[in-house]
Amino acid sequence: MTAATDEEPELELSVVIPLLDEEGSLRELHEKLSAVLAEVGRSYEILFVDDGSTDGGPAILAELAERDPRVGWIRFRRNFGKSAALDAGFERARGSVVITMDADLQDDPTEIPRFLEALEGGLDLVSGWKAKRHDPLGKTLPSKLFNFVVRRLSGLKLHDFNCGFKAYKRAALENLELYGDLHRYVPVLVDARGFRVGELAVTHHARKHGRSKYGIGRMTRGFFDLLTVLLLTRYRRRPLHFFGGIGLLSTVAGVGCLAFLTARKLFWHEAIGHRPLLILGLLLVVVGVQLFCTGLLAEMINHLHGRRRYFIRDEHPPRAGEGA
Repeated sequence: MTAATDEEPELELSVVIPLLDEEGSLRELHEKLSAVLAEVGRSYEILFVDDGSTDGGPAILAELAERDPRVGWIRFRRNFGKSAALDAGFERARGSVVITMDADLQDDPTEIPRFLEALEGGLDLVSGWKAKRHDPLGKTLPSKLFNFVVRRLSGLKLHDFNCGFKAYKRAALENLELYGDLHRYVPVLVDARGFRVGELAVTHHARKHGRSKYGIGRMTRGFFDLLTVLLLTRYRRRPLHFFGGIGLLSTVAGVGCLAFLTARKLFWHEAIGHRPLLILGLLLVVVGVQLFCTGLLAEMINHLHGRRRYFIRDEHPPRAGEGA
């Protein structure tokens, strides 16, 4: 996320809204959001990030931007994922406080003043908690399992890591690069950098338009991204503590297999060239050595020097940001 330039006055609020095929919700969301932000009385901008929609959403965004100079939009050439959409929004947001929410009207804009109060109370990131969810069981049960696992492995005690309704101070987003499905773990990434993270129970509405983009494939991707997050937070400065431990176990197991076969050869004069255990022992040793030398290196280079993973078709920045 980049800071506002000297030529541009820094806004007080930026609302970043990633979306995919949500044409039925956009006008109503803009109306409700604008009313709440006008009551808040701070200068603001609303930045929609269209993650490759194929419905009429892009035309509606252009219409909203034409009518409201505080509205801007970014449109990807194709679907690159929510992490990429948030990353693009964070990079362009000019507000000293950045609020993210989904475009499906399940998040209630009237909660925004409460988020701002929590930030003023000393938090750097306030994550929404959908204490009472209006989603099908096939979505809520995997979510509960996901949150339980992330709590245990990360040590961060939040009820709902993946809630899209969040508020950030600008400093918490500096140099934060999101890709894959890392948007689910933003609280963990921010907490690992020493910022104060808290949560706020929020109202959650049933979906009125469109359909959920949730799929079972997200569980698998989420697991691998969780490993990435753990490596980038707990083991970023000492990767061998993670890979070295696994590599050591593999090497010890392999050496044990080979030592056993060597003893059989030396003391019992048995032929060992045909034994599957010989292949297993050699494989374990090789894998152990490779874990010492590779794996995390590629992920670290990718994280520290990786390029943006999206391509924008066009965009329309907000034309004004004065308070209502």
